Amino acid sequence: MTFSPDTCPHIFFDLDGTLTDSKEGILRCVQYALEQCGRPVPDAAALSPFIGPPLLDSFQNITGMEHEEATYAVAQYRARFSKVGMFENSVYPGIPQLLEDLHTAGYLLAVATSKPEVYTLQILEHFHLTDFFTVIAGSDIHREGETKADIIRLACKRLSLPEEAAPGTIMVGDRKHDLIGAHACKIPCIGVAYGYADPGELEAYHADFIAENVSALRKIFLP
Repeated sequence: MTFSPDTCPHIFFDLDGTLTDSKEGILRCVQYALEQCGRPVPDAAALSPFIGPPLLDSFQNITGMEHEEATYAVAQYRARFSKVGMFENSVYPGIPQLLEDLHTAGYLLAVATSKPEVYTLQILEHFHLTDFFTVIAGSDIHREGETKADIIRLACKRLSLPEEAAPGTIMVGDRKHDLIGAHACKIPCIGVAYGYADPGELEAYHADFIAENVSALRKIFLP
């Protein structure tokens, strides 16, 4: 299956695990937050489920924290992330050229990420990716409980598209949360297998298409 700017002009990209490999920074910040909370600090490999979901949910669901402690942990995470962690990061090889070629071909690109928008803007600017995107939508650092579907709806709203079943729109992401959010908004989702999904996760959550690598993702939109 392939697309073109005529049939699918709007492509929404997740950030972590899709455009950038942010694992090191995220997990080091999680470890720092756990340390500040007086919690055991596992090896980074054991903390990989933190990548993707909203942080508040992860501290509660993964470590069993109550809401108050989880809120404190998020604040500690962000204290390190805002100074150091966001730049412990790298762009996946081939992504800048892909974005440039998609933009040149006439696609309208957006970012839809659960990462706070204030950090997302800085990361994209740091890696010189900002100009490829018409809209950059992230979570609100002051608002709890936003889902990936909420972020996708925000991106649609900023593009003056319907917030559900937006025509000619597709999501690209690496975790189940991207798939759940896209399907809640009644748009298809490409799962990228080079990100942080567990084995079988993209299939289990019904990715409409799976791209094993950046080259395969390119062929979907630029055959």
